[in-house]
Amino acid sequence: MKMPVQVVFRNMDKTQWIEDIILEKAMGLERFHDHIIGCRVVVEVPHRRHHQGNAYQVRIDISVPDKEIVVTRLEEERKEHQDVAISVRDAFESARRQLEEYSRKRRGFVKSHEPVPHARVTKLFPEESYGFLETADGREVYFHANSVINEEFPRLIIGIEVVFVEEDGDSGPQASSVRIAA
Repeated sequence: MKMPVQVVFRNMDKTQWIEDIILEKAMGLERFHDHIIGCRVVVEVPHRRHHQGNAYQVRIDISVPDKEIVVTRLEEERKEHQDVAISVRDAFESARRQLEEYSRKRRGFVKSHEPVPHARVTKLFPEESYGFLETADGREVYFHANSVINEEFPRLIIGIEVVFVEEDGDSGPQASSVRIAA
């Protein structure tokens, strides 16, 4: 980390063992991203007058190149958040997940979904429960009535556009999960 970790306590006394936990967890974040510029952690009791235990709020601000990652945890309904160590642990777990996601995006490891192939129905044989699709690149792909989602095989007509998943069949390419395009 380029700058030292800042730890702030509000509406509560500073506790060395909690500060030590925070410093250890903050330094551990560097395993998930090695270009952390700075980290600021605020631990506070937002409401001083409760008849039962106070819930702790933990805010973590992490500066990384091109982004500020902010985590705020306050869950008054959960009894375990009346324990400051558990509140800190949960906040850092959330920070870790956000930092991992940021790192994946920076490295280009973002999930990408390939477009679902579109085709037109070119041949139908309703008595035999099958037909053929023509793909955008002109290939012919077999499909069976059982491959048509929502039992919509009777609604298919020549020329209707569908989306499908292609797989290898016994006699060449075949379509599964055929669905009428919306």
